[in-house]
Amino acid sequence: MLKKMQRRFILAAMAAFGTVTLVLLAGINIVNYYRTAAAQDDMVQSLLQRETRLAERPGAVPPPVGDMPWGGPEAEFTTRFFAVHYDLSGRVRFISRDHISSVDEETAEEYAEAVLEKSRKKGYYGEYRYRVSEGGTGMTVLFLNAAGPLQYMRSLFLVSSAIGAASLLVVLGLVVFFSRYAVKPYMKNIERQKRFITDAGHELKTPITSIAASADIAAMEYEGDEWIDNIRKQTARLAKLVGDMVALSRLDEEAPLPEKAVFSLSDAAWETAEPFAVLAKAEGKTYTQNIEEKLTLYGDRGTVQQMISILLDNAIKYSGENGEIRLDIYRRRGKICIEVFNTCNLPDISDLGRLFDRFYRVDESRSSRTGGTGIGLSMAQAIAEAHGGRIGVRSEEGKRIWFQVVL
Repeated sequence: MLKKMQRRFILAAMAAFGTVTLVLLAGINIVNYYRTAAAQDDMVQSLLQRETRLAERPGAVPPPVGDMPWGGPEAEFTTRFFAVHYDLSGRVRFISRDHISSVDEETAEEYAEAVLEKSRKKGYYGEYRYRVSEGGTGMTVLFLNAAGPLQYMRSLFLVSSAIGAASLLVVLGLVVFFSRYAVKPYMKNIERQKRFITDAGHELKTPITSIAASADIAAMEYEGDEWIDNIRKQTARLAKLVGDMVALSRLDEEAPLPEKAVFSLSDAAWETAEPFAVLAKAEGKTYTQNIEEKLTLYGDRGTVQQMISILLDNAIKYSGENGEIRLDIYRRRGKICIEVFNTCNLPDISDLGRLFDRFYRVDESRSSRTGGTGIGLSMAQAIAEAHGGRIGVRSEEGKRIWFQVVL
């Protein structure tokens, strides 16, 4: 339980830090992408206007690239682009490649055809940012070499991701180290609580045993006395409660089941269910069971049988007259499922999870009549978790209820 608490603390801290880190990384890279793409689109748009004027006036001297709003003395030599001009019929008029040497006319036309097939006005094609413009004389597809900015974006993504991953590892180490101190007060309190329950249980056993023995002797002398019978019943109930509390406290320990072994769950379930089948029949209730054969489980046979016993006992107690009870044990997707169903007449509970709270009772009067201690389902949950499993419950308007254990 203590290790589980520490793991939950670590998971919660890392989930929070990981979410913040992921948002920051995504925000930085997304903003950088859109700002870079916007700057390139401005360049492409300016160059398109230059190329459009050139297409409208064949033979005219185009304005220098350095005269563009974003240009400069070196822009004429650092800005690499080419354009493919089409006439109104869709045929290539000419290809402008004065500012690039690595692309021939055949490749330029191939790039333009590939872009036009996408039916998109702008975007990236390989290492080029392109834009398609339509005018009165035809259509122009301009490609701006964006290898530098694209490489920068990739480098920023890789570097930021590496820094983020390294930060997560560093924070994980720090959280694991400091979590010991964070949960230490809770661990001390839980240890004190468990020690108190264990010590109190041992201290109570002696007076309970003495009271029970005295009541038995008194019953011999005053046979049929209702007060003595009540003392004996309450003493037995108190002894069971103390035993259950001590057992539940042990299940909360780090290694609650030190003697785990592989055993036949099918045989253990048949052995446990047999007395309850007889009891249900004696009370006029319908009991059915379907236990898959040759099921094996690695765990503690005794506590698993105790868990099945708790669920069946709970089903018989709350199934009412002419009730129906069903036990199903089977394997599904590599996991073992134990289901106990029974009809009932309970108030509709908004939070079914409270059924596993210690000493929680749906119906106080009925619980006192059936002699329950109020921690049976808590023990069933602790046994399931001690075997690395879980237990759940669902109900239909308080008329039917299913408990399912997955191991």
